[in-house]
Amino acid sequence: MARPSKSATIDYKAPLDLTHGLLGRAACPDRLPFVLVRDADKKGLRLRVTKAGGKHWQFETRVNGKLFTRALGEWPAVSIDDAKAEAHRLRGLTEKGIDPREGERQQEEAEAVAIAASALKDANQAKQEAAQALTVGEVWAVYLAERKQHWSALHYRDHEKMAQAGGEQRQRMAGVLTVPGPLAHFMDMKLSDVVADTVQAWAEKEGRARPTRTRLALRILKAFLRWAAAETDYKALVDATAASGKKTREMAGTSKPKNDYIQREQLSAWFTHVRQIQNPTIAAYLQCLLLTGARREELAELKWADVNLQWRGLTMKDKVEDVRPVPLTPYVAQLLASLPKRNEWVFSSPTSASGRLTEPSIAHRTACAAAGLQVTLHGLRRSFASLCEWLDIPGGISAQIQGHAPQGVREQNYIRRPIDLLRVHHEKIEAWILDQAGIVFDAKAPLGVFRVVAG
Repeated sequence: MARPSKSATIDYKAPLDLTHGLLGRAACPDRLPFVLVRDADKKGLRLRVTKAGGKHWQFETRVNGKLFTRALGEWPAVSIDDAKAEAHRLRGLTEKGIDPREGERQQEEAEAVAIAASALKDANQAKQEAAQALTVGEVWAVYLAERKQHWSALHYRDHEKMAQAGGEQRQRMAGVLTVPGPLAHFMDMKLSDVVADTVQAWAEKEGRARPTRTRLALRILKAFLRWAAAETDYKALVDATAASGKKTREMAGTSKPKNDYIQREQLSAWFTHVRQIQNPTIAAYLQCLLLTGARREELAELKWADVNLQWRGLTMKDKVEDVRPVPLTPYVAQLLASLPKRNEWVFSSPTSASGRLTEPSIAHRTACAAAGLQVTLHGLRRSFASLCEWLDIPGGISAQIQGHAPQGVREQNYIRRPIDLLRVHHEKIEAWILDQAGIVFDAKAPLGVFRVVAG
């Protein structure tokens, strides 16, 4: 086909040999909204020229009986050769009955899937890296928050103290800082780095300095690792048996049975010096601790709402049954009635941040030293159980008063003792202890009229 002259009128109805000059001269007549400059070489390729002067490539054909039109870009940004090459590609597809849009949709879907897979892979990798970087301290905080509702306040505080960083001012000792807890060693470590060798080395070092605390810390650490191993987010990072090795237990040492208790002949000396303690709240607390056989925190957390002076009963928190009813014996009732009602706590303290008695041990050790005894607060609980053996009282009675779990099939499944039955025996126990201590007490005196005569 002969190339038209540069001045010849363009016949928009006929296919043309496209040149740069031709396309440059192409213009839309005023009477039309647009004209099409068709390519004679590539069927379906044309340049759409609008009245406003816009010149855009188009490709148009039919595929499977349906009209297919594709915009190829603006001329001259898209050259004649580039437009022809794209038209050639599209023509090849459509002549085979392939709709380019479907292929492109599939390609876009494949690319989207690939991008999503890549993003998921990156996210998983980032998650794994973040998980690998998790410290024991971070997971420990989650552990304490999740388990707090299932623990007593004392048990929760034990966990906090075990992991405390130390270096803080002690409340009652000016200039003295708290020491790091045994488990503080692990808090900055990666959870994945807590392995058997690490725990064993820790147990060897801590066991020499503070064996009792180390054994408790080891039990707490073992429970923590088992919990983490059962959690989806941590189970791939943790060695649940890291604190369970035989060598680790040996390094922590073996606890010895505690034997401190007040013997029958020592009761007089103990009561004499305890009743001489200047703080009446501490003196009453220590006597009640011996006469009820309660755990130290159970009694310290006693509130006035838990005391029924009319029907002579106490409701104590219990680590086995949550709460347990305990008889309010005459001497203990008088001790409680003599205490000031400063707040909700029975054993209140105006200097304590919590408002209640928190540290009676110092005064007790001083009294015991004066009496020539060595007895801990828990030794008072042991004393109650031991002294009850002097009386002809079923062992299950004292155990129930103290809040021990029932032992044996009969105790667990058959025997049910009302508080009135416990009261009969508990008052006998109290009267016998006071008699052995040489204390003459008027059990029938009205509350608030404390009639005690030292024997």
